[in-house]
Amino acid sequence: MLCAEGLRLSDTESLSKVLRDVVDFPKSGIVFKDITPLLADPAALSLAVEFLTQPYRGCPVDVVVGAESRGFIFGTAVARNLSAGFVPIRKPGKLPCKTRRVEYELEYGTDALEIHEDAIKPGMKVLLIDDLLATGGTMVACCELVKSLQGDIVGAAFLIELSFLNGREKLADIPIHSVIKIND
Repeated sequence: MLCAEGLRLSDTESLSKVLRDVVDFPKSGIVFKDITPLLADPAALSLAVEFLTQPYRGCPVDVVVGAESRGFIFGTAVARNLSAGFVPIRKPGKLPCKTRRVEYELEYGTDALEIHEDAIKPGMKVLLIDDLLATGGTMVACCELVKSLQGDIVGAAFLIELSFLNGREKLADIPIHSVIKIND
């Protein structure tokens, strides 16, 4: 559940203007939302991290889980702000110890994700973070991994939500927080 909203529309609109559209990446027909200009701007980065953190201040969060790779950028910063730990979910073959694996579909293909089997203890309060919610496939896979370790998901937060792709619907049982919503 979200503990607060408190975002000013004008601030989220200013963040939207720092993003860059890259047409036909990673394949024809896709308009990729490039966050690298936002990451390079100290004020925009700070504001984005604060907007991702804000709804969870005062909520019990033991660990923040970030999806590879841009979820690492925001997840570690949010974890620091919440005095929580951080756990990465990675592409196959990137973690050195025993893992759990889930395969999933992207808006432009298929992939798989893994988490260390000992990364989350049963009952830990988990906040999931990624840069983008599109079709929901990546975050559904992350949720499956956390639930397989008996973590208690308190929410999922995204810098950008592509609302027109209906990814939120696949996460109906998870409270969602999106900083920037793009409707078309």
